[in-house]
Amino acid sequence: MTNSKPDVETKTVEDSEHFDMILRLKNFKKYFPVKSGILQRTTGYLKAVDNISLDVRKGETIGIVGESSCGKSTLARSIIRLYEPTDGDIIYKETNISKLPESKLRPLIRRNIQMIFQDPFASLNPRKTLGNILEEPYKVHNIYNKKERTEEIKSLLNRVGLNESFINRYPHEFSGGQRQRIAIARTLTTQPELIIADEPVSALDVSIQAQIINLLESLQEEFNLTFVFISHDLSVVRHIADRVGVMYLGKLMELSPKNELYEEPLHPYTQSLISAIPKIRKSHEPKRERIILKGEIPNPENPPKGCIFHTRCPMAFDKCFQVEPEFIEHEKDRFVACHLYQ
Repeated sequence: MTNSKPDVETKTVEDSEHFDMILRLKNFKKYFPVKSGILQRTTGYLKAVDNISLDVRKGETIGIVGESSCGKSTLARSIIRLYEPTDGDIIYKETNISKLPESKLRPLIRRNIQMIFQDPFASLNPRKTLGNILEEPYKVHNIYNKKERTEEIKSLLNRVGLNESFINRYPHEFSGGQRQRIAIARTLTTQPELIIADEPVSALDVSIQAQIINLLESLQEEFNLTFVFISHDLSVVRHIADRVGVMYLGKLMELSPKNELYEEPLHPYTQSLISAIPKIRKSHEPKRERIILKGEIPNPENPPKGCIFHTRCPMAFDKCFQVEPEFIEHEKDRFVACHLYQ
């Protein structure tokens, strides 16, 4: 196959037009050591997040999608330093937080960056009442007095659609959707600017998912929040996100505004994902062809040489097997890592 590439100027994500950035990842990596043998010696590394550069603009929702085990959740946990970075920079506003000690992390990012976890039940202490759970962040960060905390907690419960009379109940007394509302209320206690939402609706029924998504959008407008929204469900991400990044085997393959990405995906992997989204077709519309990927996802401990997607890519050619493509700006605000555009 010959490479008929468009004549475009090569431009990396770091060179993109300046916006009011709240978070920047630069060449970020998170590797987990693989140990074996009786002595548990390190024999290799699992490259969960491999050399990702990403900008998050204040007030936007950026969605991160991809198959299971592609590194989405590792990326989310690494941003807030639940996992220590292997290499690269995490820049919150003007401060590089990738190597800050915990004593400096607490006042800087523990208040300003919060996280919503996938399983709301596992993230809530079953031995504490709803009131105790929501009061804990206030205590940790020394916010308000006892009376003020109670009033704030009641106000937050009303904002997330829960009755303030629930304040003395325990997590097991709530439904899955109610627990996730509690988790959302807890993130708001410290008045954060950035919220990392790691599969926040995947454990919920479809009808409840829509309610939670609408709640997040409402809170974003009310509190001027910025979201990094992690999900494997492209339909959910299309509803809530402003821009969408597509991950595969620890790498970012494409990053585009959502309308452009869903209507005209650039990367062959993105094209395959978009083709799998169920769609009600009107009578005059042509039938959309489903792109079926062959083969298995490579072992992340031993990724293939060249483009990591070439083992499954229907458009791969010689260069893909040898040279890893750069993550460049193909069109304004549209980034892609594919030799077809380089």
